Amino acid sequence: MTLHVATPVPTIHFPESLPVSARREEIARAIDAHQVVIVCGETGSGKTTQLPKIVLGLGRGLGAGGRGLIGHTQPRRIAASSVAKRIAEELQSPLGEVVGFKVRFQDRLQRGASVKLMTDGILLAETQTDPLLRAYDTLIIDEAHERSLNIDFLLGHLRQILPRRPDLKVIVTSATIDAERFAQHFASRQGPAPVIQVSGRLYPVEQRWRPFEESREYGLDDAIGDAVDELWREGGGDVLVFLPGEREIREAAEHLRKHHPPGVEVLPLFARLSQAEQDRIFEPHSARRIVLATNVAETSLTVPGIRYVIDAGTARVKRYSYRNKVEQLLIEPVSQAAANQRAGRCGRVANGICIRLYDEKDFAGRPRFTDPEILRSSLAGVILRMKSLGLGTVEDFPFLEPPPRRAIADGYQLLAELGAVDETNELTTIGRELSKLPLDPRVGRMILEARGRQALTEVLIIASAFSVQDVRDRPVEQQPAADAAHRKFDDEKSEFIGDLKLWKWLEDSRGGHGEHKLSVRKQEALLRENFISPRRVREWRDIHSQLHTVVAEHGWRLNASPATYEQIHLSMLAGLLGNIGCKNEDDDAYLGARGIRFHRHPGAHLSKKPGRWIVAAELVETTRLFGRGIAAIEPQWLPGIAGHVIKTQLLEPHWEKKAGEVIALERATLYGLVIYNNRRVNFGQVDPPAAREIFIREALVGGEWETRLPFVAANRKLIAQVEELEHKSRRQDVLVDDELIFAFYDQQLPADVHSGASLERWYRDEVRRQPTLLMLTRDELMRHEAAGITTAAFPKTIRLGGIDCAAAYLHEPGDPKDGLTVTVPIYALNQVSDERCEWLVPGMLRDKVLALVKTLHQRPRSRLVPLPAYADEFVAEAAFAQGALLDALLKHVRERTQLAVQRADFKLEQLAPHLLMNFRIVDEHGRQLGMGRNLAVLKAELGVQARSAFQALAALKLPAAAAPVAAPGAAARAAPPAAAPAPVPAAPPQRHTAWTFGELPELMEIRKGSQSLVGFPALIDHGNGVEIEVFDEPEVAAAKHRAGLRRLVALQIRDALKYLEKNIPDLQKMAVAYMPLGSAEELREQIIDLAIDRAFLAEPLPTAAAAFQRRLDEGRGRLTLIANEIARSAGTVLVELAAAQRKLKDTRATKETADDIAAQLARLVPRRFLATTPWAQLQHLPRYLKGIVMRLDKWRADPVRDAQRLAELRPLEQRYTRALAERKGVADARLDEFRWLLEELRISLFAQELRTPQPVSVKRLEKAWAQLAA
Repeated sequence: MTLHVATPVPTIHFPESLPVSARREEIARAIDAHQVVIVCGETGSGKTTQLPKIVLGLGRGLGAGGRGLIGHTQPRRIAASSVAKRIAEELQSPLGEVVGFKVRFQDRLQRGASVKLMTDGILLAETQTDPLLRAYDTLIIDEAHERSLNIDFLLGHLRQILPRRPDLKVIVTSATIDAERFAQHFASRQGPAPVIQVSGRLYPVEQRWRPFEESREYGLDDAIGDAVDELWREGGGDVLVFLPGEREIREAAEHLRKHHPPGVEVLPLFARLSQAEQDRIFEPHSARRIVLATNVAETSLTVPGIRYVIDAGTARVKRYSYRNKVEQLLIEPVSQAAANQRAGRCGRVANGICIRLYDEKDFAGRPRFTDPEILRSSLAGVILRMKSLGLGTVEDFPFLEPPPRRAIADGYQLLAELGAVDETNELTTIGRELSKLPLDPRVGRMILEARGRQALTEVLIIASAFSVQDVRDRPVEQQPAADAAHRKFDDEKSEFIGDLKLWKWLEDSRGGHGEHKLSVRKQEALLRENFISPRRVREWRDIHSQLHTVVAEHGWRLNASPATYEQIHLSMLAGLLGNIGCKNEDDDAYLGARGIRFHRHPGAHLSKKPGRWIVAAELVETTRLFGRGIAAIEPQWLPGIAGHVIKTQLLEPHWEKKAGEVIALERATLYGLVIYNNRRVNFGQVDPPAAREIFIREALVGGEWETRLPFVAANRKLIAQVEELEHKSRRQDVLVDDELIFAFYDQQLPADVHSGASLERWYRDEVRRQPTLLMLTRDELMRHEAAGITTAAFPKTIRLGGIDCAAAYLHEPGDPKDGLTVTVPIYALNQVSDERCEWLVPGMLRDKVLALVKTLHQRPRSRLVPLPAYADEFVAEAAFAQGALLDALLKHVRERTQLAVQRADFKLEQLAPHLLMNFRIVDEHGRQLGMGRNLAVLKAELGVQARSAFQALAALKLPAAAAPVAAPGAAARAAPPAAAPAPVPAAPPQRHTAWTFGELPELMEIRKGSQSLVGFPALIDHGNGVEIEVFDEPEVAAAKHRAGLRRLVALQIRDALKYLEKNIPDLQKMAVAYMPLGSAEELREQIIDLAIDRAFLAEPLPTAAAAFQRRLDEGRGRLTLIANEIARSAGTVLVELAAAQRKLKDTRATKETADDIAAQLARLVPRRFLATTPWAQLQHLPRYLKGIVMRLDKWRADPVRDAQRLAELRPLEQRYTRALAERKGVADARLDEFRWLLEELRISLFAQELRTPQPVSVKRLEKAWAQLAA
């Protein structure tokens, strides 16, 4: 073992002018008698430099005969180095021999030295290798009032080790300290630690208050300039200005250099300055100086020559947000203690003046002391260190001021994020490795991850860049040039990669690899040329060197080959999991962990916008929350690197038919940020019992599984049969409920079957032993026998329109198909009978009859009770599907009750939907064209399409399968052919100009497979000829056939028609009157068509060529006479119409009367009144029109009487209008007759003088309507 001889301590001298020197003997006695001494003194009392000499004088320290070093801590590196130099100068020994210093990355302490100046962080780091601090026999904790995290931890650690180190002396000192708290903290059996107050200072300090109101014209820099001017008017001396940050220092320096003459020296002072720049502050000088400093100059650091202080009253304070988990560097007002410390920096060479740029009231309202750093910092590093040192839990550690529980929980949370502690907050393997690294836990975690991912080389470079200010300079006046110079280092996706590019450029720019190495001067010039700070580059390299040393000490090898983008960023992610962000869709912000929102820092060095997912090296809140050091990441990386903190939720477990297994949708969140959503996960691997239940209920009981296993098809078929019985009987108590079926499968299936694949594997082996495995029986499925559910009561097919239509039954109230649904081919739609559909099927008739009877009034209903028995009676007595159901029921009810029950008494609108037949109309391919329970509406919507389909079928089948028959009865009795001939393609329709097509039957039978359809042939008018087509409705066929016959007659008498067209009497005169309705050609056409109908087409119509020829011969002679008669009648109608219209216009009747008459005129004389008005009624039109004229004459004399008569008429007309709308264009002879009775009633009410052919009155028409509605 090599022994190092201690350097003897030179003769110690104490400056008698310092207050501490006067009381050195008292302080020495206290130190000698007590293990801990608290020394309080004003700034400038000399305690920082004199206490180490007092201790040396007591024989402590290696050179004075002690057993160890005198450790002297300072809160900042610059203070530690400057104090060491001052003490060495006072001892007149070279720096490092007796007094030296050790700060981060710099060591000026020789072996054998006695006094070691260092930062409190250095001493704290040494506790890892020397927990009892045996290298020291005395420790001076200076500036303890700053209460940094390191100081608090040191004070607590010292309290724990003092009983085990009785030889260790501890001196705690500060200018503005809460002495009582420290004394109680180090209390022993003898009581609190002694406190020595050192009062007095060299020169007094005057306080001046100069508050200012900041505006656009006057700011902080202007206030500082005015304060400097005021101070220098007082006399010579340097000025120390306290500012919150480096940016403010640069701005103030620029302002002051412009404000003062060139002889004034303006120097910055802050922690990041290089050693050479720091030394410049302490060098002798002759010119006036203005030193611009951050709070680094508040304590210990004595800037020589300072006579005046200007205090801006603010500092940039680091605060940790427990909610957002980010550090906030906010500018805050300093405390009273910090303000006094600043004032104490002057008054050391002469009487001092301190100008405070705020008022005294503001000062009085500030807190006495600065918040301890432990109350505004993350405790992760402290907790990790305590765990590794075995110092117990942080909750029980004797801190001077215990941290809040929230801070402790936050520290544990960060360590859990890094994977350093487990669920019980005990160190994991990663945690133990992290504790051995004297680094920030986040940086250490990155390095550990990089070691395993072969990215150590790159991560050391990037991590070292975290600890220094960005080496890229961006002077305000040269921003464009700086941006252009820095652009070559920018990466598209990652600022980390940009740091690597910059590092490579820095290494390449040094030279020395096969080329001449640049000198330091040339290298610095190159850096400045590219706007790179040489000082910060040196610091970056120093930190990288230290990290490299740490890695080398652990024997970790750097990766030989370059790491990939993924390797690098996965390593960085390991320490930055709380700093990920996802782009917000609404704005430029990113959604971060724990609900925070942050923005990309405006100074981000990226050539393109970052991606949707990013990670930030740090989140700092200034004016807003910014992310610095941004890199794009892929969200799929996160589950692998952050699996220990990602929380997953399984949502909506469900059976998937295609996959054949139970699937859950997984949602993963990282501190509330959704990483992925709706990821399909096999639920059977997560929760087999729950997956098994879902599988049985959905796949087996619900039938949502496609498989070839025989039991599945057999069970489904059996269940379908039982369900069909339920639908037919409209009862839900036949099939057992799903729970019993579930219990059947649950009992037989093993516990590990939870998917289709697992069931098939088990089934293949088990079915060999049990052939009927998993087979349900009918008895197991049915609660009771469904009596009365027979094929006769609920047939599978119903004959409608001459064909058998498939019937389906459903008991599902509210469903569109509830009840009986009949599938009707489109070609048979128009032939479906409304009357047959009313009867439904025998099994449903009783329920419909019962429902209809319940809608009757109370009197008839009371004579039918009990109603169910009456419904059974009717079903037994009535002939099923013979006539209309309502007619049969009405007749039966009248006979049973002996009451005049009317058809309208049955309220059909009250019937449940399932008691009306539901029609499903399909085309020839089975595609649904329409569905509903109103047959008339379906015919109106699809009638034309149905007719086209029927005609297409008739055209296809006619040559091979159509057979003319004499009557529908004969068609019904016709036997089907022995073998249906194959259908042949339809021949093009033949056009006829004469009756050359033989006999035209009234109807014909058309077969489609085993089905038989009845068609109605008709002649179709095509202008220059006629064609034969088959229709599915007799009314339509009749109308088309009459028009076709008319065209065929016209083709035979062309010459007679030409003569007739030219010789219609008074045609021109009539055309003038007809002009409001149409043209003369339309009027001539109607006259000739009606003349042909009356001359040649009287009923019955001809069906053969001979009969047709006889009609031609008989009608030729009377055609002209008939045409003249029609023309005279039309002329009379038009004359009377014109008179009525003029009268209506001249009378100016009330709106109600005028509207009624206008509607009557439109009904009586429409555009085609000759074609649409029956010949018998055409003769009455002039009388009806004259009645209108007389009504208007009478209205002038007595409008009230007209209104009364109209009120009597209106209900009858409304009933007629509603009935006409309900018919939907279907002809009804009785309704047409009632229409003309209404016209006669108008004559009777408004023009009795014209008389009526038969007696009419309101009562008579009421009776006629009752018979019509019955």
